[in-house]
Amino acid sequence: MASQTAEEPNRRDFIVIAAQAFATVGAAVALWPFIHQMNPDASTQALASTEVDISPVKPGQAITVLWRGKPVFIRNRTPEEVKAAKAVRLADLRDQAARNDALPDNARATDENRSKLGKENWLILIGICTHLGCIPKGQSMGDARGDYGGWFCPCHGSHYDTAGRIRQGPAPRNLEVPPYEFLSDTQIRIG
Repeated sequence: MASQTAEEPNRRDFIVIAAQAFATVGAAVALWPFIHQMNPDASTQALASTEVDISPVKPGQAITVLWRGKPVFIRNRTPEEVKAAKAVRLADLRDQAARNDALPDNARATDENRSKLGKENWLILIGICTHLGCIPKGQSMGDARGDYGGWFCPCHGSHYDTAGRIRQGPAPRNLEVPPYEFLSDTQIRIG
């Protein structure tokens, strides 16, 4: 058996280690501009959220705003519309998931899970039909709102209720609820 002895580090070992560390730091500094250019620019980051003044929207009226290039429906529901939405039994719904980005995936599609507590009259939804991506009718006063008083997609006949839940037609899911918060009684931030 031959005995092994560890050699003491010498000056050359130190120079090799220092050169490798210097090369690693230099490579990171050289790559940083290329990595940083992949971040979204300021105009894209500005679209991450949008603030909306909802003071002109009277009960029964709705507006559409753009958020991240998608139409967002904002409806000030009448007390009758809120009452109709709350009266729907979960067993009668085709899609029983809330589809609310602010809630867990397993949240049920009750009206309470699709609006904010204390602000039940306000319904904020992404206005894209979940069947083929059409824009449902129901935002204007003269629009057809379907059999359930919410929204109607004339492309293939999907009917949504006053809480944006699919009730009839080929659409497989409820309209999505984007993340939003009330900044005041008349101002919301989407995103």
